[in-house]
Amino acid sequence: AITAGALFSSAMSRLEFVSPEGLRIDGRRAGEVRKIETRLGIFSRADGSSYFAMGNTRVLASVYGPREATRRSKTLHDRAIVQCEFGSANFSAGERKSKRKGGGKNKGDRRGAEISLSMKQTFESVILTELHPGSQIDIFVQVLQADGAVRSACINAATLALIDAGVAMKDFVVACNAGVLDGTTVVDLNGIEASAGSEL
Repeated sequence: AITAGALFSSAMSRLEFVSPEGLRIDGRRAGEVRKIETRLGIFSRADGSSYFAMGNTRVLASVYGPREATRRSKTLHDRAIVQCEFGSANFSAGERKSKRKGGGKNKGDRRGAEISLSMKQTFESVILTELHPGSQIDIFVQVLQADGAVRSACINAATLALIDAGVAMKDFVVACNAGVLDGTTVVDLNGIEASAGSEL
């Protein structure tokens, strides 16, 4: 019996991702990103917030702080702590949170934890945390729709929310994924491309 996964893999292997003319399946060239849409000030109760869309990948971000640290045990006397939390809507394609038997973490949980940690490390390196000793800055990102480049979209949304909150940074962080399809290096892989290509 042939499984659905085997059929999908077979179909993907026959699909031409980059045409001889250099066009991808959605009509973009190798170095072309999808349409980007941004909005600031989405949530009135947050200190800063943003909406970031890259093609069909859509993310909301909110920032709270700098504010008094909620856990004294984690307070740093010389700088602010940065906390990041990643979440995805149950209906966001490709980021579903199916419960696993035995209560173990599923792939989506692990990926969310990896993105949260990656964002924390990224923004700790650029936020001027020394300006706000003993405080904390909380960054929350929520994926509404996932169609490739989720980590990049989350980072871009968080940067915009930090700007909206007026948080001082050494520089602005922007992100874009890249990969190899049919031997061609391309940027901003969509969901189908990411599942078939070798993401860098």
